Amino acid sequence: MLKLIGANVNIKDVKMGVGRFVKAKRKAENLTQEQLAERLAISRITIQNLEAGKNFTMDTLLKVLQHFNLLSGLHQLIVSEVDAAENIESLY
Repeated sequence: MLKLIGANVNIKDVKMGVGRFVKAKRKAENLTQEQLAERLAISRITIQNLEAGKNFTMDTLLKVLQHFNLLSGLHQLIVSEVDAAENIESLY
């Protein structure tokens, strides 16, 4: 079944998407789970769980994003959303 982005997305979908993303990026760099774990100073089991879409911490996600040079993109998205929310004029 094809899911449209933004259409009824849930936490499980996002976790599974993050897992697929991390696995694809890791393989694109020809890294094993063990090698990526060593570079991030975390366990191989943590990488395994992340790739399986199982619970992972914010710190783990941020370390992975930093490793793949994507942390600044997430930061910019957050800053943009905050700026937009702060600039909404009150109707009252």
